[in-house]
Amino acid sequence: MPLWLKAAGKWGSIFVLIALIIAFIKQLITFIGFLTFAIKAIVVLAFLALFIGVGVVIFRSWQQRQDRKNKS
Repeated sequence: MPLWLKAAGKWGSIFVLIALIIAFIKQLITFIGFLTFAIKAIVVLAFLALFIGVGVVIFRSWQQRQDRKNKS
């Protein structure tokens, strides 16, 4: 039996399905890895924005105190 007929037979179809399932699972794992990285990056950026925001608030209040002292 020629090789191309064996590849198109019952076992060839099963092997192709197994290969497709493995490729799908690999892609799914890669996508989940990307999602977890994106979530981690968002959390880190949120903390950075929080620290910068607190720093700005502290700086503004310190500046307002200095302005009040200079006016007096």
